[in-house]
Amino acid sequence: MQVVDVELNAGESVYTESGGMVWMSPNVEMTTNTKGGLMKGLGRMLAGESLFMTTYKCTEGKGLVAFANEFPGKVIELDLAAGQEIIAQKDAFMFAESSVTMAMHFRRKLGAGLFGGEGFIMQKITGPGKAFLELDGDITEYTLKEGQVLKVDPGHVGAFEPTVNFDVSMVKGVTNMLLGGEGLFLAQVTGPGKVWLQSMTVNNLASRIIAAMPAGR
Repeated sequence: MQVVDVELNAGESVYTESGGMVWMSPNVEMTTNTKGGLMKGLGRMLAGESLFMTTYKCTEGKGLVAFANEFPGKVIELDLAAGQEIIAQKDAFMFAESSVTMAMHFRRKLGAGLFGGEGFIMQKITGPGKAFLELDGDITEYTLKEGQVLKVDPGHVGAFEPTVNFDVSMVKGVTNMLLGGEGLFLAQVTGPGKVWLQSMTVNNLASRIIAAMPAGR
């Protein structure tokens, strides 16, 4: 479980979903609202975040505010240029500078939405500014060349640049489909662009914990 300490100068601010802060100095002021209006707030809810967002602003001197991830994994720091976008799984957004926007991203491909492991609703984080994502387990980052393909177990795609094509491919062979343990489909990411893959998913961990629990009497 990681913690990110953020040092703010007077007038600087960051924002996160409600309940994302773990500690702060007394010269940091909290402001909670829908950040952009009700419709944008509802869109964020569909993307796994809260309706209300909280902004933390330093009022004087140097302030401190800290954020912790909600699940065992890694925090990914992004330094986004103006207009630069990253597409991430639901609930990946941790916090960002106030100049960064976080919105719902809807995937239009039916197969990718149904069988890609991430669903139809994802998050779109747009610069300029620093943003932080919380992904599950350990993280491996690949920079894919034009046309380079990786096939990924559904649910293990944490984030990717919008230049990366996200689709699904069917597992070949009836024996592989029935006995291979990966199901009928694999997620398929095709370059060019960066992709962040996560070693663990919340659903897989929950399934293992449930399987290990003693049966009720």
